[in-house]
Amino acid sequence: MTTLPTETAVRTDVEQPAPSPIAPPAKKKPRLVGTTSWYVVALFVCAVMIVPLLWMITIGLKSRTAVFDIPPKLLPHEWTWSNFVNGPKAIHFPRLLLNSVIITALSVLGGVMTAMMAGYALARLSFPGRKVWFYLFVGSMLLPGVVGLIPLFQLYKSIGWYDTWLPLIVPAFLGGNPLFIFLARQYFLAIPYSIDEAAKIDGAGHFRIFTQVMLPLTRPAWLTMAILAFQASWNDYLNPLVYLYSSGKWPLSVGMASFISPFAGKTPDWSFYMATNLLYMLPPLIVFFAAQRYFIQGLGALGSTTQK
Repeated sequence: MTTLPTETAVRTDVEQPAPSPIAPPAKKKPRLVGTTSWYVVALFVCAVMIVPLLWMITIGLKSRTAVFDIPPKLLPHEWTWSNFVNGPKAIHFPRLLLNSVIITALSVLGGVMTAMMAGYALARLSFPGRKVWFYLFVGSMLLPGVVGLIPLFQLYKSIGWYDTWLPLIVPAFLGGNPLFIFLARQYFLAIPYSIDEAAKIDGAGHFRIFTQVMLPLTRPAWLTMAILAFQASWNDYLNPLVYLYSSGKWPLSVGMASFISPFAGKTPDWSFYMATNLLYMLPPLIVFFAAQRYFIQGLGALGSTTQK
């Protein structure tokens, strides 16, 4: 019994094409020069920021006469740790610290709370003129703060707020930072509206949606605002200097300036000043490093928010 050849049989009389040679992988270009240059630039930038801090530390540890040594020495010959005690004593540091903590805490609370409420209203509520109000808030960021300094001073003085903390605290409870309102609105726009609808089906009103649903979802946003508000209020020098006359009501920002201003009435003691300034810098650094993860998330997500 013979077997017929099938169509799928392989013909051996036809020459098969030779396999093409495999090309060797392309060699990557050396990036050593580019990487090294980036490291050099990064080290230079770090040095520009760190060297003044190191110089501040070394002056804070020197005696009053060693500060003016020529040539200057990076490390002090004698470590004068008493500067960190005598320097704060010279300006009544504990009292000024308490003043700064009270003013800053209330300013942060008011600024963040009102910004989140305004941002929620501009993003989630429908009312006439919503876009106009938003454009006004954004447009007000173009105006420098010193433009309204004289009118505000006259206003606060006429209503009896001069030489009190009210001009430093009350504006924060009136939505005084347009940048925070813009940031809050962008975050609320990125949250799907289906969450609001589901909460309304469960019987929640706008206040409950805002406090129990939206605030947990926007935690990076209001933590970022809190860090920025803390830094702005803690380092604010102009407004306390204008509105506060009594030295017992000064915050630390004005008290630190008394070391090197005519208020001191003598040659400034730079070792006391630098030692006290290091203590003055600690609270903002602690707050930033404690919440830096949320701070980076808040700034990074600002440009990626889209309405859904």
